[in-house]
Amino acid sequence: MKTLNTKNLKLKTKKNLPKIFLASDHAGFELKDVLIDFLISLDYEVSDQGAFEYDEQDDYPDFISKVAKKVSENPRDSKGIILGGSGQGEAIVANRFPDVRAVVYYGVNLEIIKLSRQHNDANILSLGARFLSEEEAKNSVELWLKTDFSGEERHQRRIDKIESSF
Repeated sequence: MKTLNTKNLKLKTKKNLPKIFLASDHAGFELKDVLIDFLISLDYEVSDQGAFEYDEQDDYPDFISKVAKKVSENPRDSKGIILGGSGQGEAIVANRFPDVRAVVYYGVNLEIIKLSRQHNDANILSLGARFLSEEEAKNSVELWLKTDFSGEERHQRRIDKIESSF
């Protein structure tokens, strides 16, 4: 059984970088570790919300809900990256929390990553770990974090409508 010692890893960061919360179940466990190291190399403050050991029988809601809660409490200054086999169930859990806009990515077209930020101001990226290589995951995370919300009135209006429906 592999165990990670990254439970609440905190580093000093450059100004204006959001705090990044990460979580995964067994399917994304190893890729999460790779992404933590990658994010640290980019000077992000990282907080690992679990899983902290590989357990093939674990349940993704136990870990993903911790990230969603953290992002929900501070949606402007934090972001989440969650991982599972497909990323679908993980996004469903995350999107149950107020002010969370989780999107799924499992490869194919990086334009989707940009649009999720530019148009939807997505604050959680859910990765399908079984469909992405380490390099694809790193590239998608970096692009997602570097892409800003456009702020266009029509996109903000739509986000406001989503938020007011809760």
